Order: sequence, then C-alpha cells, then structure tokens
Amino acid sequence: MTAATRLLRALPAQHRERLMELAREVSFPQDARIFEERGTADRFWVIRSGAVTLDLKVPGKRPVTVDTLGPGDLLGWSWMFAPYTWDFGAEALSPVRAYEFDGAEVRALCDEEPALGLALVRAVAEVLAHRLETARTRLLDMHSYGAVR
Repeated sequence: MTAATRLLRALPAQHRERLMELAREVSFPQDARIFEERGTADRFWVIRSGAVTLDLKVPGKRPVTVDTLGPGDLLGWSWMFAPYTWDFGAEALSPVRAYEFDGAEVRALCDEEPALGLALVRAVAEVLAHRLETARTRLLDMHSYGAVR
C-alpha cells in the first residue's frame, strides 16, 4: 500500500487488511470516463496515482467540474447508500492507478464484520464532511468574488 491512501490508513490495521483482500488494482487512461452521473454505483476506488475530476451535467452546456481528486482520495461513495446511483460523473484528468472495490462485496463484508463496517462508515463520513466543508468554502469564495464585482 502506498503512503498516499488516506482512507485506508484511517482504518484500523485488521480492518484495512480484510478490506484489501477485496481490492483489485486497475488503471484508467487520461480522459477515460470512469462513471456517469445517474449511472449504477456498484463500486468505488482509492486513487493511488493520477487525478480524477468529478463533474455535473448542466443542460445545454458542457459538464461542470465540481472537484478534483488525487492520490489517496476516495472516488465514489454512492455504492454505500441506496439507491446506489452516482450523483456526479468522473473522468481521468491524467493516467490513473487505483484500488477498485466491488460495492456489494464490501457491503456484505460490513454485514459480516460490523466493527469493520462501522470503521468504514466513519472513515467515509470523514471524507464526506471534509468535501462538504471544501464545497461550502468554495461557494462562499465564489459568492464573495461575485459580490465584489
């Protein structure tokens, strides 16, 4: 495991090792669409190298980039919550290497091992809280910038 896998490092060693038994190493070339907004969310990734943009479709316009993820970041959390549908699209900004996890397998593991499930939910919740705060700050900055003009 690389030093850049923050989500995985947040898990206690025994849970991380158990989860990594389900990992598969994958790669995506630059500009590859990894998933589409409103598509079936059946997996997630921990980025090992490269960058991925999250985007949102805007009717009549090109998709808008809402965030850029890099090494150590969790890509995808919609696999964890019904109806298991992506809220955003994702595209490789550069060549990407990642650990890929099957969402149904991980949910089943969490059911079998509730302590692992709780640790994983806490780690994902921490990621979500950080991203929400980042988005909030970005929106405030955009609003402030617009108010100055």
